[in-house]
Amino acid sequence: MPVAKPNPIAPLDPTAAEPFYRQIYDRLRGAIDSGVLKPGDRIPSARALTKELGLARGTVEAAYSLLAADGYTQARGQAGTIVTPGLRPRAPIVETPPINSALAATSFRPDSILPFQMGLPALDEFPRKIWARLGARCFRSMQPSDMVHPPVSGLHALRTEIAAYLRVARGIDCAPSQVFVTSGYRHTIELIAHALLKAGDRVWVEDPGYPPTRGLLKHLNIAAVPVAVDGDGMIVADGVKAAPDARAAVVTPAHQSPLCVSLSLPRRQALLDWASRNDAWIIEDDYDGEYRYVSRPLPSLKSLDRDGRVLYAGTFSKVLFPSIRLAYLVAPESQVERFEQITHAFAGGSPELTQSVVTAFIKEGHFARHIQRTRKLYAERRAAAVTGLESVLGEHMRIDAQPGGMHLILRFHGNQSDRQLAARMRREGLYAEALTNWTMAGDGPSALLLGFTNIASQADAEQLGRRILTILQA
Repeated sequence: MPVAKPNPIAPLDPTAAEPFYRQIYDRLRGAIDSGVLKPGDRIPSARALTKELGLARGTVEAAYSLLAADGYTQARGQAGTIVTPGLRPRAPIVETPPINSALAATSFRPDSILPFQMGLPALDEFPRKIWARLGARCFRSMQPSDMVHPPVSGLHALRTEIAAYLRVARGIDCAPSQVFVTSGYRHTIELIAHALLKAGDRVWVEDPGYPPTRGLLKHLNIAAVPVAVDGDGMIVADGVKAAPDARAAVVTPAHQSPLCVSLSLPRRQALLDWASRNDAWIIEDDYDGEYRYVSRPLPSLKSLDRDGRVLYAGTFSKVLFPSIRLAYLVAPESQVERFEQITHAFAGGSPELTQSVVTAFIKEGHFARHIQRTRKLYAERRAAAVTGLESVLGEHMRIDAQPGGMHLILRFHGNQSDRQLAARMRREGLYAEALTNWTMAGDGPSALLLGFTNIASQADAEQLGRRILTILQA
């Protein structure tokens, strides 16, 4: 049976020249023409509308009779009155204005699952049965005390597990009190900015670098100072020349985002020395440091910090799944009280049930085993993706050699525009990001960024490569 829609009739105007029955008719017809009410939808009954509008029954029935006479509605007895099935909207088609290229930038939080999509772990390999079992157990054990507002800094048990994991896996010696659970990277940066920075400050950012960082700083009235990147990561000397008095630097030392190079040890030491001398802060975004395929994962920059200048930002989005919306920040011990004040002022806390499941997942060893499995899996899938794409596109591009990460960098021969090619791929159902969109000036060498973690085999990569080839030839 068709389900009644919410009342689409806007308040009637008693001062209008049109009688009430005509106003009702015009509003319902407009809702049908615009598609708010669709063929087969039930409209409010005359009795219900009479009561709601406080009108005479005959007024409403006059409007309904006119709708039926014009073919907009049909009476179905006890099923009520519905919009005529098969009726086509009659509203004029409004031509969409051209899209401003600045507003049509790539979304860095896509809600799709497309081939080559960036930022997605291998969703087909996530241990959903284990996760469901842990979730059911947490549901069953939930007490009234678990249903109040969650602690804004994060569940203590989860903070403890994160601190223990970081000590073993990333070489970071920190207490649970230094760990602050957030809802994602953007939330992490926002907390840092509120706690340690102010409007008008300047902050070094990698160029090319993760575009949302620049957007966040801009909204906070903090100036992003681009610092070039080469094969050894951020060129610290360039940052010192451009803005020696900067208040902070945002870096991705393990796998530079997006070039995937690692910050060399001399550069790490130079960055730490600069921060110490200038009383500045270093924000280490370790978004996928677990995934290095040529050797063991590198120790974090935070593990080298002796003066308490590094803030370590990690996330569960890349190792578990993005919709979990959980990340974490390790604050310097000297700034714990300040961050507690800021989280109480600006944070609402992440869902406690989700944190409980993650806590159990880590505590029982599933987290470490999952990372070990996916590290091996990604090395295999990366090799398969490279081989498959090169077999089809080898004459048109080359793929950068990278020690780790979760995406490939395809550099095409000739003067191919990476933005145009990425846009064409999107229209054909393939995900791609243009490297030039990751630069401050929007220029530089053209290249495509393609995620490989959900490409299961070389055959799949070859098939996708042929689709890219068709787009190139078109």
